[in-house]
Amino acid sequence: MLRIVISGGGTGGHIYPAIAIANEVLQLEPQAEVIFIGGKGRRESMIVPKFGFNFVPILVEGFPRGISARWFKVAFKVPMGFVKSMIVLRGFSPHVAIGTGGYVCGPVLLGALLLHIPILIQEQNAVPGITSRIMGRWADEIYIPFPAAARFFPSGKAKVTGNPIRPEIVAAKASAEEREKLGLEKDKLTISFLGGSQGASSINAAAVGALKYLLRFAPHLQIIHQTGERDFLTIKKAYDELPFTIVVQPYFDTIEDVYAVTDMVVCRSGGMTIAEITACGLPAVLIPYPFAAGDEQTFNAQVLEKSGAAVMIQNDQLTGERLANVLTSLIQDKKRLSDMAEKSRSLGRPEAAREIARSALSIALG
Repeated sequence: MLRIVISGGGTGGHIYPAIAIANEVLQLEPQAEVIFIGGKGRRESMIVPKFGFNFVPILVEGFPRGISARWFKVAFKVPMGFVKSMIVLRGFSPHVAIGTGGYVCGPVLLGALLLHIPILIQEQNAVPGITSRIMGRWADEIYIPFPAAARFFPSGKAKVTGNPIRPEIVAAKASAEEREKLGLEKDKLTISFLGGSQGASSINAAAVGALKYLLRFAPHLQIIHQTGERDFLTIKKAYDELPFTIVVQPYFDTIEDVYAVTDMVVCRSGGMTIAEITACGLPAVLIPYPFAAGDEQTFNAQVLEKSGAAVMIQNDQLTGERLANVLTSLIQDKKRLSDMAEKSRSLGRPEAAREIARSALSIALG
């Protein structure tokens, strides 16, 4: 029986690509056995089992950037996580080990390397994370979102596949039913402000501020806004005073429904967000998260901006007025908005998960 280990965690941007790859592996090889190794008590330990996969927890801890008491945790947890990984890998004897990012991948991929198990890496960003860069030296293949990421890895190892996304996102189609379900009207331009599952306070504040400059567009414009729990009541109250059709929620469980009816999106530029909006062909105003490791979100946004699919505003330059000016220029230029949608769609790789799964199976069976 074909056996595959997948490791990735810390954030949804590492977890959901792993799940997408695993699902595609099982579509192609229904008899394959897939297990996940992730951080004990971390986000992946709660998400992965919900999708029906076996999850093995290990102790993990990220390396502090400076002098910190966290080094004591590192000194204890990392060796323990490595030992547990070795035990699991020896017992399961996988044909291939896949890492999708996060520091939990380090001990798992290192263990696979020492046991002569082929290593595959799926990197979501234009600037790879430190674990991907280190382990990429010994990886058999590395799957990257953009050609720009290849320079960080040994020549010939990187394949541009895009990022794996859920098939529901690719399959979602705009319909009268979807608009009605969300409380939207048929013929209005729909702008979605999406700050991720936790929300983004800077985007939330700028969205409310921008709409005050866009009142003349109110008869032709409608808004979807995912605020996160923290700012929800404040933003909802502010919107009550504005004459737009507005759907505001802390979180949308089926984000594919939102993408399906959106004409333009204002959002962060994490690797998975970029993968989703390009697969859907959405023009975007991107506000990179300023504290992302290695400023990876800025580099992601620059790829789309240079391609003509997006406009980037740095977080420290984001104001209601600045955002309103950008939105106004796009609302008034339908040709540019259409061109941006086309450029966005050309960057999308909706078949990424299947392509990676096929490659992984080829190496595992080879």
